[in-house]
Amino acid sequence: MAIVQVTVVPLGTETPSLGAYVASVVRVLQEAKEPITYQLTPMSTIIEGELDDLLAVVRRMHEAPFGSGAARVSTSVTIDDRRDKKGTMAQKLHSVEEKLK
Repeated sequence: MAIVQVTVVPLGTETPSLGAYVASVVRVLQEAKEPITYQLTPMSTIIEGELDDLLAVVRRMHEAPFGSGAARVSTSVTIDDRRDKKGTMAQKLHSVEEKLK
């Protein structure tokens, strides 16, 4: 299982407000047929699942702002793909919380 952080930034928009574009990207996540889990944050989105599935979803996320009128889209992706044991978003948070005790 991989964890991906993705930030999609629409450029060439008519307004500096990006909420409608963000909503179109979140719709891609909500409608994804792939077995993924996601967490929306104020600055990016974290997704977990099988790497091939995640990359397919990221591609659709990248395309969404174009469908909403953006002239250009910049997408940043960070992949955490650990293969020696299953890692999840919850497990990573739990590990840090345990170390804080």
